Amino acid sequence: MTYVVAEPCIKCKHTDCVDVCPVECFYEGENFLVIDPDGCIDCGACVPECPVDAIFADDDLPEKWSEYLELNERLSAEWPVLEDKKASFPDADHWGSVESKRDQLSENPGTGSDD
Repeated sequence: MTYVVAEPCIKCKHTDCVDVCPVECFYEGENFLVIDPDGCIDCGACVPECPVDAIFADDDLPEKWSEYLELNERLSAEWPVLEDKKASFPDADHWGSVESKRDQLSENPGTGSDD
């Protein structure tokens, strides 16, 4: 089993989850986070930290977001690791309540922990 970041994270990118991850398996895109399925130790510490309920065990991932399992795997190999919490986007509260925002996902990498 692994954990998966799904659509609610798009354009929110709260990073409370990163702060509690004991193995640094979060990777940062321009407006989204993903979890490296090979690095995830299935501890679940990140799940309750996400204020928009965007993190799911792969077995519990809603069918409507099934593509995010592949996206997390692929993008974690391309994006930089994020080791520390960052400030959320200024309009994260708005985007946290937006449904169906897949078209807003940027596959561009974020800056990772070096900014």
